[in-house]
Amino acid sequence: MTLPDTPSGPAGANRTFQVDLRGLVDLLSHHLYSSPRVYLRELMQNAVDALTARHSLEPAAPAGAFGIRLYADGSAVRVEDDGVGLTEADVHTFLATIGRSSKRAEKIAEQRGDFIGQFGIGLLSCFLVADEIHVLSRSARTPDAPAVEWRGRGDGSYTVRTLPATARPRPGTTVTLTPRADAGEWTRPAQVHALARHFGSLLRHPVTFDDGTGGPGASVNPEPAPWARTYPTPGARSRALAVYGEEVFGFTPLDTIELDLPAVGLKGIACVLPEAVPAGRRHGHRVHVKGMLLSEQAAEILPEWAFFVRCVVDAESLRPTASREALYEDDTLAAVRDALAERLRAWIARTAASDPDLLGRFLQAHHLAVKSLAVHDDEILRMLLPWLPFETTDGHATLDEFARTHRTVLVTSSVEEFRQIAAIASAAGLGVVNGGYTYDRELVHRLPEIRPEVSVADLDPATLTAHLDPVDRETELAAAAYLTLARDALAVFDCDVALRTFQPASAPALLLDSREARHERTRSRLAREQQGGVWGDILGHLRQEAPRAQLILNQLNPLVRTAVTIDEPELARTSAEALYGQAAMLSRRPLRPAESSLINRSFLDLLAHALRKDS
Repeated sequence: MTLPDTPSGPAGANRTFQVDLRGLVDLLSHHLYSSPRVYLRELMQNAVDALTARHSLEPAAPAGAFGIRLYADGSAVRVEDDGVGLTEADVHTFLATIGRSSKRAEKIAEQRGDFIGQFGIGLLSCFLVADEIHVLSRSARTPDAPAVEWRGRGDGSYTVRTLPATARPRPGTTVTLTPRADAGEWTRPAQVHALARHFGSLLRHPVTFDDGTGGPGASVNPEPAPWARTYPTPGARSRALAVYGEEVFGFTPLDTIELDLPAVGLKGIACVLPEAVPAGRRHGHRVHVKGMLLSEQAAEILPEWAFFVRCVVDAESLRPTASREALYEDDTLAAVRDALAERLRAWIARTAASDPDLLGRFLQAHHLAVKSLAVHDDEILRMLLPWLPFETTDGHATLDEFARTHRTVLVTSSVEEFRQIAAIASAAGLGVVNGGYTYDRELVHRLPEIRPEVSVADLDPATLTAHLDPVDRETELAAAAYLTLARDALAVFDCDVALRTFQPASAPALLLDSREARHERTRSRLAREQQGGVWGDILGHLRQEAPRAQLILNQLNPLVRTAVTIDEPELARTSAEALYGQAAMLSRRPLRPAESSLINRSFLDLLAHALRKDS
């Protein structure tokens, strides 16, 4: 099938895309750039790249010979640089073609890595705050080159004309914006100065700002990065880096870790947070590329486990995304992330070996972060596992302290289980660690790798029951009738009842019932209710003998000794229900509706019995 000819050419002919500049600017402002404020960063970035090209053209020029000057007086914003400049052909090629960057020019393509911008869309960001962009440039490549003026407008049109060299006596480029009325928030002199400081405080070229009041221009970047300065002593350097970290992040670091990766030209610091943060929260890090601020939320620069630090770094070889507000995920970034992780591990190892006081303060604040690291890092495990704090039957203690008094360490599978048995296990001389918190159970089980003389086992009800003293035969026979009634009353909860002696004597009963056992009983009950159906067949294959809960009554407790002598069946049942309810509440696990109902009913029944007896 052939298509008819059209006014624009014959059918099948190649055609050129038509770009709606207004629509493109709207796309950039809503989907690429986070805020209109990036217009100044893009202008400064273009100026820095032009200066880089100028230095490549004139390598003998002294440092600081070329710079950037910013001007804002409320009616205009101007960015002037002493960079390589543009010829008339460059203007047509690069300023009027969306997506083509001057950094791709043939003469400097080999040095592309020296430049920040590589996408050719930065100048469009100026349309976020202005309807017209005025560029005046003169090329440094041709000594007698004329000045070139380019005016681009938001409707997609532009004009170009050449001017005498006197229109711009020195090579370089000046970009002038006349702000729209709705852009005052981003183009006021004070705001322009603040944005320049924000984005350009670490730039290696001199940058000044003039607010048009006639005073001397203010330096935007008066000092090099703190890690690039010299200091009289290591202590002075450490203090200066800590002060800088506090200025950037707003907290006094617990310590600062210098970061230096020569292979990618990365330098900076990691500031150790002085307080704990929620596990898994990834902080944004402040990343500069060749001195220009790229992002304050670059979480991808460090692994997820490193949430106890915030970093500020300046790198040469990291690639920004098209918006230049994040890092491009590639092999280089992955290698940098791994290398920085090694620097953090090295700091932990050095601190553990040489500064126990700092290590203690660090672990007090960030033990959860270190635990998450130790799970996956054998070196950190060997160094720090003995010093990590855990909740135990001896209180909060390090595993090293705990293992000195308990050669067999038992660990629970849940916080609930630990709270059920902690007091009784402690009185029985058992060493139990609460394994219900994130990472704890897995780490405690790895203790024998560090302390081979210690054994670790999961705590189960049978282990604890075996450490409870049995009552003598006469006492058990005397309580047999009561125990039978108690088992019958608690059968609805799949609970067995036994009589033992254990400390503390103030505890009347202990309820041993793990979460896994409750789940297994629920599954078995569902299987029984669904007998014959497809679901019943599935659960029937999974069903096994469901473990029962155990209510252990303490013969040393005066209340229990009185209860087992009750010969009135209903009162005996009620007292057993009350003891079960009290033990269930002490376990601190969520109560099932039936258990809440039992507690209320047994309390009222006992109260009614007491009132009848008194009357």
